[in-house]
Amino acid sequence: MPDSEGHPSCEEMDLRTVLHALSDRLRYEVISTLAWEPEGTERHCTSFGLPVTKSTRSHHFRILREAGLIRQVDRGNSRMAQLRKADVEARFPGLLDLIKKNPAPPREH
Repeated sequence: MPDSEGHPSCEEMDLRTVLHALSDRLRYEVISTLAWEPEGTERHCTSFGLPVTKSTRSHHFRILREAGLIRQVDRGNSRMAQLRKADVEARFPGLLDLIKKNPAPPREH
C-alpha cells in the first residue's frame, strides 16, 4: 500500500505503470535527467524547465511518484523530486542504465 504521500513500496512497483509513466516525453526527460545525478540529489520540480502549466507539471510529477520512480519531499513551501535509484534498480535491474544510454530527445522549440 502506498504511503500517505502516494509513494508505493518497492514491491508494489509495477512494470506496466512504470512504462506508462515513462511513455510521456517530458516525464522520460525528468527521469533521464535525474538518472545522471548523484544518489540522493533533490531537484525542485520547476528546475526541469518543463514547458507546461503548473497544474500539468504537478500532474506529471504525480504520475512519476505513483509509479514509484521518484520520491517527492516537501522542503518549506517547495516540493523536491528525488529519483528512487536503489528501489528502481532493485525492482527493475538495468532500467536506469537503459534510460541513460537512451537519453530524452531534445525538445523542439
